[in-house]
Amino acid sequence: MSHVSGFVRKMSASLSDVVQYQLPLGDQKLALNPLIGANIRLEFLQEIRCVACDRKTNKSFNQGYCYPCFRSLAQCDSCIMSPHKCHFEAGTCREPDWGQTNCMIDHYVYLANTSGLKVGITRYTQIPTRWIDQGATQALPIARVSSRYLSGVLEVELAKTTADKTAWQAMLKGPPEPLDLEAQRARLLSEYASTIEDLQSRFGLQSMHLLLDTTTVNITFPITEYPDKVKALNLDKDPVVEGRLVGIKGQYRILDTGVLNLHKYGGYRLAMDY
Repeated sequence: MSHVSGFVRKMSASLSDVVQYQLPLGDQKLALNPLIGANIRLEFLQEIRCVACDRKTNKSFNQGYCYPCFRSLAQCDSCIMSPHKCHFEAGTCREPDWGQTNCMIDHYVYLANTSGLKVGITRYTQIPTRWIDQGATQALPIARVSSRYLSGVLEVELAKTTADKTAWQAMLKGPPEPLDLEAQRARLLSEYASTIEDLQSRFGLQSMHLLLDTTTVNITFPITEYPDKVKALNLDKDPVVEGRLVGIKGQYRILDTGVLNLHKYGGYRLAMDY
């Protein structure tokens, strides 16, 4: 067997006929698709370093940060999960320069098919990464807006009748039924036409562009079999995880012994044998 160890980071993924995954572990980027079908062993080596400042920490916050960074960095603020609560304009952003670069730029509002139809938002630089991370088998941008805040405001409105969360267990049990996302776009934009007009009047016509001609992106994940029952593996409770890798979807490794959300363990020092 081969052996590699180091501090882990979020899996990177690229869109192809089948999504291609790489695992940054230490100074290596390990291609994971060739390991589908192989037995692997992961061990948590009881050391965590913050993904932002490299400080040693006994506990990870927000998928890899030490507590001081969790409390001080803009990317860890609550408005990242709730963009409609952005407080940049109030002058209270934790890091105004970071906010200017990452939030006060074009964002997309999209529809995706994960465990069913959902609405979401992402920076324009994160397409299609965001869709892959969510385990979407289909995705369709429906609007381009001028800031993260505005994308959040529109998402909140659309979420009144369309889910904005993924049921991760259902997502991992199998592919969802295909959806006509373009028909769903037409329905939602018609249903919320007056709301959208109000937002354009409030923020300016140039702040929100409806995307009427985009086509659905289809995404295929490297999976040979889905679990009958989704059992979440936890490296904090059981530092050794072993099993046959049968697939990868979103940020989850699917083993024949359970599923492991690797994104949760950013900054953990892991050893992997395969």
